Amino acid sequence: MSNFIHVHGAKVHNLKNIDVTIPKRSFTVITGLSGSGKSSLALDTIYAEGQRRYLESLSNYARQFLGELKKPDVEGIEGLSPSIAIEQKNLSHNPRSTVGTVTEIHDYLRVLYARVGKPHCPQCGRPVEKQSLDEIVEMIYKEFFDGERVAILAPIAREKKGEFRRELEALRKRGYIRVIIDNDQYDLEEEIVLDKNKRHRIDLVVDRLKVTDENRSRLADSVEMALHEGNGFVEINSLDKKHRRGFSENFACPVCGISLPDINPKIFSFNNPYGACPYCHGLGYTMELSEELVIDENLSVLDGAIRAISNSRDSFSMKRILNVIESLGEDPKKPFKDLSEDVKEAILYGTDYDIRFDYRTENLTYQVRKPFEGIMNNLMRRYRETESQEIREWMENKFMESRVCTSCGGKKLRSEALGVKLGRYNIAELSELTIASIYKYLCELKLSEHELKIVGELLSEIKKRLQFLIDVGLDYLTLSRTAMTLSGGEAQRIRLATQIGSGLTGVTYVLDEPTIGLHPRDNTRLIETLKKLRDLDNTVIVVEHDEEVIRSSDYIVDIGPGAGVNGGKVVFQGPTEKLLDNPPEESLTGKYLKGELVIPRLKNSNADKEKKLILRGARQNNLKAIDVEFPLGKFICVTGVSGSGKSSLVMDTLYPALSNLLNKTKRQEGLYDGIEGIENLDNIIVIDQGPIGRTPRSNPATYTGLFNFIRDIYARTPEARARGYTKGRFSFNVKGGRSEACQGHGLIKIEMQFLPNVYVECDICKGKR
Repeated sequence: MSNFIHVHGAKVHNLKNIDVTIPKRSFTVITGLSGSGKSSLALDTIYAEGQRRYLESLSNYARQFLGELKKPDVEGIEGLSPSIAIEQKNLSHNPRSTVGTVTEIHDYLRVLYARVGKPHCPQCGRPVEKQSLDEIVEMIYKEFFDGERVAILAPIAREKKGEFRRELEALRKRGYIRVIIDNDQYDLEEEIVLDKNKRHRIDLVVDRLKVTDENRSRLADSVEMALHEGNGFVEINSLDKKHRRGFSENFACPVCGISLPDINPKIFSFNNPYGACPYCHGLGYTMELSEELVIDENLSVLDGAIRAISNSRDSFSMKRILNVIESLGEDPKKPFKDLSEDVKEAILYGTDYDIRFDYRTENLTYQVRKPFEGIMNNLMRRYRETESQEIREWMENKFMESRVCTSCGGKKLRSEALGVKLGRYNIAELSELTIASIYKYLCELKLSEHELKIVGELLSEIKKRLQFLIDVGLDYLTLSRTAMTLSGGEAQRIRLATQIGSGLTGVTYVLDEPTIGLHPRDNTRLIETLKKLRDLDNTVIVVEHDEEVIRSSDYIVDIGPGAGVNGGKVVFQGPTEKLLDNPPEESLTGKYLKGELVIPRLKNSNADKEKKLILRGARQNNLKAIDVEFPLGKFICVTGVSGSGKSSLVMDTLYPALSNLLNKTKRQEGLYDGIEGIENLDNIIVIDQGPIGRTPRSNPATYTGLFNFIRDIYARTPEARARGYTKGRFSFNVKGGRSEACQGHGLIKIEMQFLPNVYVECDICKGKR
């Protein structure tokens, strides 16, 4: 068995037909200038070929469900094992994905809480225990007056889809007579047809009787029967007054009377309707209309104060609003902010009294008196009722903002799930602690011997996964942090921790600059983690610029000597010590490592020292109401350990605040008190790590706008003018300019069914598009 990975004739992107040898079960760094070809070798050649070979080993049936993989431009690779890439990409764009869900720690916590969590009443906070049949009967006699007529109901279905024919027929055969479906009573002898696509609430009527001492035995028998049919639940519905009370032989609060559902892992999942908050559906926030976005208070209604409607006098909505304003004795020409509070309230939220509305058609004029719905109520109704995704997105982007759910307080779960505690915390409160704090809490958690028998191994696995995250420098994150708010470096290190937890061996791991965004304080822990991955008999290949990581590696492949067309060659490959002791002439990396070359310091700017930007009272996320001064005309670096609040200060507070003030955008701002010195700025531009390509056709020339100038130049040539060509003739995105044979792609796809699709160069344009 070969102890090396041999790459022969790699020609991907700018690689110059290179041969590379990498020892297996080693920690190898591929380094070089930006653009020299490091990622082309590591990701686009070694990883791509390893993944392609693994997928080709699967059956045709399995491969039809997987993506197609193109063979990299390489003559051959020997000794390659299945490969896994850990790249700097967002883990998920799903707002439901969190650090806890992507690391699967939340799944383990759900089982932990389901097995040893202690239920508490969500209303009064008292511990909740199971109720016996005798206790339920006693509670009924306490809550319902003597002689009160009640129906004893067994819950059969709660908000479940289906026709329930089999269940209803089984109840009829067992001798039951009536059911209540969606608040309507049905006889089981009649044919009951339910819409299978709608959610239904079904209760079986077990008995109807009066609460008297003479009926105590009958009531107890009926309750026992209802508990059996309702899987431990029974509801008592008063027929004399609107009063309904639930009981459970599972869990129910003896004081508030609130019965809890069965405590299982599903109830702690905000991605499952069974556990998610019914108001926000497990998102933790709701989209609500904003008065500030709907109304421009500085304008009058006639001048367009209400952004959601046309400001034409002839529009239907405008006529109705003018009727409201005039009927209340106000002037529609006044700025909205100067209208009386009663008029504002009527326009925004409607009236509970009649307003006279005048309607006019070509042949008819008539009046109608009725209450006015209100702009905000009208918009919210349209938002809820529309089936058009485009209209929903338009309303969300224009007039709505996300707000913390008032029902669950942003915890995402139903109140019954939040009532289950493990020690001091429920599962949402625990997830809001930092990973380091959770690890410490679980280590100190006191459990009985019986509980440890149940969850001992589970608890060990949770602590092990938390420790992996701590080892890669992510101890400051919370499990509730949404995945799409993580930086590329944080997402990559989460993947790294997850891979270590999987315990795979014999795998080739390829990582792309894992130190990006990591403070030097945490470098040592990251390097130890990479070595731990190597020691599991894996081959670890890292694309990296960081000096500490390069010095800690076993083997180095230096690509260069320059970038782009000047790169793509192997400048050095061999043990790290060899490069440090005697770097080749062409190896810039070796010269910097040996100290022959150093990075010069920038000269101080002569900018005006008086001008500065001051952000006061910044308190977004973990910022402690800080005041920060930014001198203008300087190169400013905001630094600190990972999780200290750098992004909260700059990206979440400073940038959106300045963008809203200078560019009149409506970005969500972090919490702060004020900004001083904005008069010294004209514009603000953010350059982040987001991908720049909007479509597969994008390239650097189209993105930067350079391609427009290139097309203009060609359209002005004498030959182009003689032929009547416009600049559209030189575009590969529009008909007339592009090659129609390949639709401007330069390649033609040939379907191969179960085999990967083959892409061949277009015969007409020869790849020129």
